[in-house]
Amino acid sequence: MQLSRRQMFQAGGGLGVLALLAACGGNDSVGSGEASGPPRRGGTLRVGALGRTGAITRDPHGSQANESDYLILSLRYDTLTVPGDKPVTKPRLAASWQSSADLKTWRFTLAPGAKFHDGRPVTADDVVYSLRRLRNTPAGASRLPGVRAESITADGPGTVVLVSDYPNADLPLLTRLTTFVVPAGTTDIENAPGTGPFKLEWFRGGNARLVRNPDWYGGEVYLDAIEVSIFESPQAMSTALLAGQIDLASNVGAVAARTAKDRKDIRTQRRANDMAMPIVMRTAAGSPYADPRVREALRLAVDRKAMVAQALSGYGSIANDILGTGDPDYARDIPQRARDLDRAKSLLAQAGFDTGKTYQLYTTEDISGLAESAALFATQVREAGVKIDVVKQESGAFWDSTWLHGDLYTGYWGTNDSVLFFASKTMVTGSGQNETAWSEPEFDAAYQRAVSTADPAARTTLLHTLQQLEYDRSGYLLWGMADGIDLARTPVQGLPTLPGYGRVQLERTWLAG
Repeated sequence: MQLSRRQMFQAGGGLGVLALLAACGGNDSVGSGEASGPPRRGGTLRVGALGRTGAITRDPHGSQANESDYLILSLRYDTLTVPGDKPVTKPRLAASWQSSADLKTWRFTLAPGAKFHDGRPVTADDVVYSLRRLRNTPAGASRLPGVRAESITADGPGTVVLVSDYPNADLPLLTRLTTFVVPAGTTDIENAPGTGPFKLEWFRGGNARLVRNPDWYGGEVYLDAIEVSIFESPQAMSTALLAGQIDLASNVGAVAARTAKDRKDIRTQRRANDMAMPIVMRTAAGSPYADPRVREALRLAVDRKAMVAQALSGYGSIANDILGTGDPDYARDIPQRARDLDRAKSLLAQAGFDTGKTYQLYTTEDISGLAESAALFATQVREAGVKIDVVKQESGAFWDSTWLHGDLYTGYWGTNDSVLFFASKTMVTGSGQNETAWSEPEFDAAYQRAVSTADPAARTTLLHTLQQLEYDRSGYLLWGMADGIDLARTPVQGLPTLPGYGRVQLERTWLAG
């Protein structure tokens, strides 16, 4: 399995396993629930994160299907850049960057004083080795779009040069993903020293203990240690939190929040618009959904408000079939698509869609609420004359056989990144995660024009064109954006509030009292 939405909580993020089935209330908060007074140094934070023991990986450049694995890796290793609020890309191991006039050549200057956990200074050769290793993974073309391994070079000990095959104004944003850096020539990848705010003390069966890196170049780290425990279900994780066995239940969902709503020692934290939850329709020839009129009909047959209210218990917002709702250049002036059954039926008739057949919609229970959204979708589109049989698959079968191949299936992206980010990974012809097999020359050209334009005003106009094409023709039916929900014991302070990869940055978290 390649880098998928099971891994993409990183990018801005996250995996995000949400149990969004029941309403909750009580002490919800959007912020980090800061206590009065300055941050307190010391203590061990016990974090629960979702994962399966059969899917454990310790390779920082591998495909991390487990949220627990990615959390451990992100504490141990640094990426070149990290998500921010304003701006959306901030320095990390790369202290600064600049591009050539044509936006093809990017020079990244490494942070002064950055060292590996064994004391060795980080050099450009280490970064080149790591990025080339990343680029040569099966998903490498999607992780560093447009940048070939041989186009990553060092210029002296402190500068890394990336040359793109095409102008790319968003290249620094793309280095926020899995650009974890290990020493050049590393052979024992599982035990490679990192550069991050925490050092690995031990790893056992998906669980780990990491201790503060006192020499971290990025500033003061407050916690003495973080202990990560792997849980295979949100229910087990929330039970452990309520029993006092962990301090933070990461992305545990609304069902758990409802259970804990009357507990004064538990705080519920929500991250709005955390996860995209589309229905994926294959556009390739031979698919029942190859005709754009059929795809438009299904988009018109969905009651989005009901989907959010029932499948997400209101913990989310309706979407408009365009990925990247968190982008400042998201096209909010494109009219919100509303339910229109008469128009849907007309389009199906024009396309000659066979309403006498029963079609299969594949889903998995990796994300609580995902299978429920599939069932609700099937009920809604039946009113337009489309008969759907929901097929629930075990996780392994879904990702190995259905994802990237199925005609109709549920998807999710545990990140809410830029419009161009999603375009490069999921919609440009030949992209490694083109879930819908969409190939649209006009869209490809619009993407190239947008990504190669640095002027903000001109770029906004080009991005609008890109989004209009996605809205009109793509294979995505993005009906809603789910909120991310964490549960934390009240002493836990300074939790990150950014979605996706931003929320695994725990170096500024601290324990009060």
